[in-house]
Amino acid sequence: MNKPFCKTTKELAELGLSGLPGEMKSSDHLIYSSPATLYFNSPGAKGFGVKRAGLAVPESVMLLVSPGCCGRNTSLFRTAPEYKDKFFFQLLDDTDIVTGRHLTKIPQAAEELLEVLKKKPSAIMICITCVDALLGTDMERVCRKVTEKTGVPAVACYMYALTREMRLPPMAAVRTSVYSLLEKQEKRNSADINIMGYFTPLFDSSEIYLLMRSLGVKNIRELSRCETFDDYSEMSKANFNLVLNPEARAAAQNMQERLGIPFIELLRLYRIDKIHNQYKSLGDALGAKLDDSVYYQNARKTIDDFRAKYGALTFSVGEITNADPIELSLMLVEEGFKVSEIFATVGELNFRFLKRLAQLSPDTKVYSNLSPTMMDFGTEHSKSLNDETSDKDKIDICIGSDAMYYHPDKPAVEWCDDNQPFGYDAVIKLFERLDEMLSRERNN
Repeated sequence: MNKPFCKTTKELAELGLSGLPGEMKSSDHLIYSSPATLYFNSPGAKGFGVKRAGLAVPESVMLLVSPGCCGRNTSLFRTAPEYKDKFFFQLLDDTDIVTGRHLTKIPQAAEELLEVLKKKPSAIMICITCVDALLGTDMERVCRKVTEKTGVPAVACYMYALTREMRLPPMAAVRTSVYSLLEKQEKRNSADINIMGYFTPLFDSSEIYLLMRSLGVKNIRELSRCETFDDYSEMSKANFNLVLNPEARAAAQNMQERLGIPFIELLRLYRIDKIHNQYKSLGDALGAKLDDSVYYQNARKTIDDFRAKYGALTFSVGEITNADPIELSLMLVEEGFKVSEIFATVGELNFRFLKRLAQLSPDTKVYSNLSPTMMDFGTEHSKSLNDETSDKDKIDICIGSDAMYYHPDKPAVEWCDDNQPFGYDAVIKLFERLDEMLSRERNN
């Protein structure tokens, strides 16, 4: 009987980060496009891939230079009203790819798209695919040619799936691209900050806005809230950047070097004690005290009330969530719940969470969505000779789109909205969603 590959948290902790099995490394085998990899493996796939992310620059348009197969799924974006007249295509044939002649056509294609637009765009984002990575194309030079020809700034967005294991993977590279048009400006006397990390805004209810304003911050800017290019340009006046996603670190470092804007990095966490410690460290770095006691108590009460109402539920936690699945699982276990299984990509950042989780829940199974063996998921949950209850029967609720996919008959919360949760507000919203789902299940 075929089984999907998995290891327990205890086994992974004993192997160590350097000893992770090949099934959990995308560079060691063909990748199974499970529900999770459909989201993040292809930089142009569902969610905020390179193409959608590149258009985060207000009033910009995108020229996608690619073979037809790479551009095909972009046509789906064009049906959305916000992307009308945003995407343009320069399709490559075999001769283009062999000779590289398409590179001389890009400036001409840029001129042509300007002719059909009613309004001159703020920038032309030139999205280039793996073909040009293999050709070694100098896209910076091509972009300069486009700017000379059109008078419009051109920026390269690299949709290179084969670089996902490298120092600057696609979604980190595109974040650098979308901030590269900012130019150095004089700082204002009043405190301005940028929140970096996501292509959609945080929930308005996140306490981080009020905490920053309690320190005297006047303007809090996010790329996704900039409606015009002038709004976007104001981001270069910030006193510092607050980075909430490690994928934005390279962009923040670039802004520090080019624009002189320092940055402070925070993690999205769900363990409320760690959230408190992080806010304390942020206050210390800024030379001020952040009073987060009200938000802490609200989150504490939300968790306690949920546990009192439903008891020690058993969770299946996926990685298509606005959370690190291992850190989220650790929070659930520390709060008195059980986690039967996790679908996760284990890396340097979350391995420290896994080691702690292994101490508290050593038998929790960790599946890799990267492994082709996940095609056989389901056989693992058949009844064993030693256990009359299958693993599947033990699960009460799922978190994450992939966990939902693997357990279609279980109550579940996707928890992967476009708007981003952060801090105590994320914890509260998550448990409120879980409560809503389970309440509906009880009433049906």
